[in-house]
Amino acid sequence: MIEQLLPHGVVAVETFEDVPGQQSFPGEEALVANAVETRRREFITARRCARDALAKLGYAPVPIRAGPKREPLWPAGVVGSITHTTGFRAAAVASQSVLASIGIDTEQNGRLPDGVEESITVQGEREMVAALSRAFPATHWDRLLFSAKESVYKAWYPLTGRWLGFEDVRLAIDPVGRFAAKLLVDGSRIDDCPPLVEFCGHFVIAHGLIATAVTVPSDTAAPCSRPDP
Repeated sequence: MIEQLLPHGVVAVETFEDVPGQQSFPGEEALVANAVETRRREFITARRCARDALAKLGYAPVPIRAGPKREPLWPAGVVGSITHTTGFRAAAVASQSVLASIGIDTEQNGRLPDGVEESITVQGEREMVAALSRAFPATHWDRLLFSAKESVYKAWYPLTGRWLGFEDVRLAIDPVGRFAAKLLVDGSRIDDCPPLVEFCGHFVIAHGLIATAVTVPSDTAAPCSRPDP
């Protein structure tokens, strides 16, 4: 499911179930030492997906620890992202020569809790979500917008080292399966590349889930084909 959202050169591994009784990988136990069992299972399985993906790139199994914002810390030269929701875990990785950053997210295809949509949208987005909901009622577009912004943040943070709020991005969603995310804040990066301005993303609805993915090419001059607002 995730793989179809990502360009050539990215390796994705996903699963719809956990391995009963599987233990955490050596070096990762402290990350979930105080977690409830459901959190432990999703963490262990998602990290296993990440190691399986890394193996396909030729990397030996290693603990995938977490950074200051709980972001996965990948081996040198690798970019990646991890996601998990009820009944689904996935990871995607690539060489830095292929992509500068990846963000993936999955959510249940269900309505957001009351009051959440107002807190995650900027001017024009609620009207867009309402129009999409009238035209395509089987998809919960408020939840898709939430997921897309989560993917954007996961791609943004490794390149900037800064927080990005829901209110800092404006989405334009094309119902055929893509979106563009325009930054409303300074996109200066911590490397020598030009500032970020906009992210390109794709989504799919399947198995009762919403999956979104954002990639930033190593060639930052690559244009973003922007959906109609």
